[in-house]
Amino acid sequence: MRTAEYPAPERILLHLSDTHLRAPSTPRLFDVVDGANRLADTVGVIEASGIRPDAIIVTGDLADLGEPGAYAALRGLVEPLAERIGARVLWVMGNHDERGAFRAGLYDEASDDRPVDRVDELDGLRVITLDTSVPGHHHGEVSDDQLMWLAGVLATPAPLGTILAMHHPPVPSVLPLAASVELHDQRRLAAVLRGTDVRAIIAGHLHYSTFATFAGIPVSVASSTCYAQDLTVPTGGTRPQDGAQAFNIVHVYDDTVVHSVVPVDAPRALEHIDAEEAQRRLGLAGVAPFIAARKDAPTAPIPVLH
Repeated sequence: MRTAEYPAPERILLHLSDTHLRAPSTPRLFDVVDGANRLADTVGVIEASGIRPDAIIVTGDLADLGEPGAYAALRGLVEPLAERIGARVLWVMGNHDERGAFRAGLYDEASDDRPVDRVDELDGLRVITLDTSVPGHHHGEVSDDQLMWLAGVLATPAPLGTILAMHHPPVPSVLPLAASVELHDQRRLAAVLRGTDVRAIIAGHLHYSTFATFAGIPVSVASSTCYAQDLTVPTGGTRPQDGAQAFNIVHVYDDTVVHSVVPVDAPRALEHIDAEEAQRRLGLAGVAPFIAARKDAPTAPIPVLH
């Protein structure tokens, strides 16, 4: 018998993005797509899987028009799921969101226009939420004050490192039109992040799954639960589609972070090997079971700021 190369992950995150919910009385997107129904489909897939993540992180464009009713509907779908599977929920601002309604509707805080930047801890794994939205616009920016704040937080490493969650991804887009709504002045952000304990950057905004590096840090962009961009569109154009919705699962190990894309609608299953049968086959292959217990944070918890 030999032991598998990797134990169970230390932390598991569900990375959703671009839910684009509208208030119940508002017309659907493109007169066809109901973001709440699409998110409900995603919730069903997650719950049926039996996964038990540490947190659900939703990286922006939570509401399509920033309506209070949309945020109420979003909480009604996501928070009961989180309670059932034992996960925390972390919300990220996007360019379609409205800061006042976001704060009031999702965090029960007073409504104001300040950037929604936060630090949360998941038993030693630090998650920084960086608000890249610009009120009244669709491109992204990070202000001087935000960069100073971010540098101050990152000056103290976290026991299990840091995940940076933001909406506008600091990566090139394969769709040329996306340059009109990209994150501006990315080099300034890179200067703050380079050499820190940030192990991964997770983002959304593009409505398709993609991966890159930024300042030497892996970047993972989750597609949308609402609608996706068709990357087979003739070169130079864009073609949103009511299909290919997906989310990501992030497995955090001691020395690596694994990002996996999960389609919401798998057309046809070809085989099902349950957990018991999988362990039996591992035994036949001479592989010892995965280590079930995840280790605790090696040092005292980091401060939680918001």
